[in-house]
Amino acid sequence: MAARPTWQGHLKLSLVTCPVAMYTATSSRSHVSFHLINPETNNRIRMVPTDPDTGPVERSDLVKGYEVSKDEYVLFEDEDFDKVKLESTRTLSIDEFVDIDDIDRLYWDDPFYIVPEKGVGTDAFAVIREAMRSAGKVAIGCLVLRGRERQIALEVRGKGMVAYSLRAHEEVRDAADFFDDIPDVEADPDMVDIAERLIGQKEAEFDPSQFRDRYDEALREMVKAKQKGGKGLVEAPEPEDTNVIDLMAALRNSLKGSASGGGGKAPAKKAAPKKTAAKKPAAKKAPARKKAA
Repeated sequence: MAARPTWQGHLKLSLVTCPVAMYTATSSRSHVSFHLINPETNNRIRMVPTDPDTGPVERSDLVKGYEVSKDEYVLFEDEDFDKVKLESTRTLSIDEFVDIDDIDRLYWDDPFYIVPEKGVGTDAFAVIREAMRSAGKVAIGCLVLRGRERQIALEVRGKGMVAYSLRAHEEVRDAADFFDDIPDVEADPDMVDIAERLIGQKEAEFDPSQFRDRYDEALREMVKAKQKGGKGLVEAPEPEDTNVIDLMAALRNSLKGSASGGGGKAPAKKAAPKKTAAKKPAAKKAPARKKAA
């Protein structure tokens, strides 16, 4: 396997353990990214940490600060972070099993592939995997990843498992804060009936291979054109913004258009397999102006 594991350790269910490796399941490397270039010299620009009073400073001389009020910071040295850093136990221990529908989708976060390490651990991995498959449950556990404790949900997928890091409860906003102000409107039954028929005409199987980023595609075409010395640009037109006045008429016209346009059930397509991705680099933080609390 070409990708480097994000984490290596042991998967543990009671007294059964097996060595496993965890790999990131998604990648952002396909997105077009840019660097800042000085057009006068064609040199790539390097960001230099700068103090507004004294000028450029060495990054190694900087410390981190937590803003407690406007322009006031509590300063932290590397030793401070070492005091609260969690030691990695190299164990992903399964604590409980739940129904997948019991986990609100708002809590699902980054996915990872879990595979057994070659050797004697393969048999133990198969035992845990098949027991989970038979029970039809999702395993909940935790591990220490990059110095932080992460709650993990594990589900069986094929010959392996997929682990999802779960967001902490305080990270998920209460939907009521946003939805409570939506006015109570009783939908017209006839309009709902037409809308349901529209849904039926557009019913299809989920096929992520059809997902496209038109902006990213346009950028790639522009890059190719510039490489060849051309000046052609690729447009990505936006959908027309329609001002619907008669909702019932719009629904009926949509239904007619779908029927005449061959809007039957779309043929099923197999989803393209996801590629295992390399570890995503950490984002650089701009230095904050220091002011001792």
